[in-house]
Amino acid sequence: MMQLIGLIPAFPLIGFLVISFGQKRLSGNSSGILASLTVLASFFCSLFLLFNFNGEAQTVQIFNWIQSGNLSIPFSFLVDQLSLLMLLIVTGVGSLIHIYSIGYMKGDEGLARFFSYLNLFIFFMLLLVLGSNYVVLFAGWEGVGLCSYLLIGFWFKNQEFNKAANKAFIMNRIGDLGFLLGIILMFVTFGSVSFDKVFDAAKLVTDNQPVIIAITMLLFIGAMGKSAQIPLYTWLPDAMAGPTPVSALIHAA
Repeated sequence: MMQLIGLIPAFPLIGFLVISFGQKRLSGNSSGILASLTVLASFFCSLFLLFNFNGEAQTVQIFNWIQSGNLSIPFSFLVDQLSLLMLLIVTGVGSLIHIYSIGYMKGDEGLARFFSYLNLFIFFMLLLVLGSNYVVLFAGWEGVGLCSYLLIGFWFKNQEFNKAANKAFIMNRIGDLGFLLGIILMFVTFGSVSFDKVFDAAKLVTDNQPVIIAITMLLFIGAMGKSAQIPLYTWLPDAMAGPTPVSALIHAA
């Protein structure tokens, strides 16, 4: 059953690749139908995992990603109550947005490109909620920021829309820098970036330690940028420059 977890992000990634490289051969709404089916497949896989979950958190390693000295970062997924809940939200809401977009974007000259971006957005969101360590989470986090930029500036022939996309990208990078510094400080402090090891080590630290406050504040700065909290909020109103389904996807994310 745990091998099924790799298919959940794989489906939208495959959809992105097929639509991107085959968009000239896809006619009419076929790209939208294909993109929607991939996210629906991920949704049903998530439902299957939920119904067969035994209540014990499990880590599924896909491959050994980074190995350098004391730094070992596997590309692995964590399956627990929280990640299963977020899987259902991401794939459930994402599939509805995909299906709605088939009608909304009908006739647009960039239809296939739009759905390839939507699929890629869902893939990175799934990485974000499934990652078993902060580096995999950060990869998904950055990917969501990239897709937000591509989708907000989807109608790139309008310069105002391009400015809105650039603004969202830059403001998010400010917050992401805080997130990245927090991850680095976490590794220096605890010697790991895996959730389980960091949480276990953090329990042994006494309250109000400056390094713990610094780590949590840096992580919070990352969250401020992505969730448009003051002062990193000014990009969100301009995000309406993208097609309406994009606004729904970004707000849901």
